[in-house]
Amino acid sequence: MNTLVIAGGCFWGMEELFRDQPGIVDTEVGYAGGSNDNPTYENHPGHAESLKLTYDPSVTNLAELLDYHFQIHDPTTMNRQGNDVGSSYRSTIFYADDDQKAAAVDAIARNQVYWEQPIVTSVEPLTTFWPAEDYHQDYLQKNIGGYTCHYERTR
Repeated sequence: MNTLVIAGGCFWGMEELFRDQPGIVDTEVGYAGGSNDNPTYENHPGHAESLKLTYDPSVTNLAELLDYHFQIHDPTTMNRQGNDVGSSYRSTIFYADDDQKAAAVDAIARNQVYWEQPIVTSVEPLTTFWPAEDYHQDYLQKNIGGYTCHYERTR
């Protein structure tokens, strides 16, 4: 199994859409890219609300997952998705190695054709992924009809 950590707004909506994608084995919401250890929802300076995907590379691949990431959020809005504003909601691909970094850069270039405005997704090294509190995990499964600003855009 392989893992990928991405951010693109509130982690609830991203998790809900990714969970049903082919090859996804597990999803976990959390925080990445910030300045403190053991972040919480109330204290996560610099961290983005993030999604850790565990996937089966015999079923899907990094390029397909990154393309889907660009399909379910607006990567042209700086630090904003829907009603959520701030660096916690930035669009980011956190890379664990040089291959993931190269795939992220390629995905940004490949997906720019679907957006009129420039993609502002950052590509950042993954230092630590911190799991979010239990009540955030599988949130939209537990709270049917809960808030999300994520949806699949047609291509």
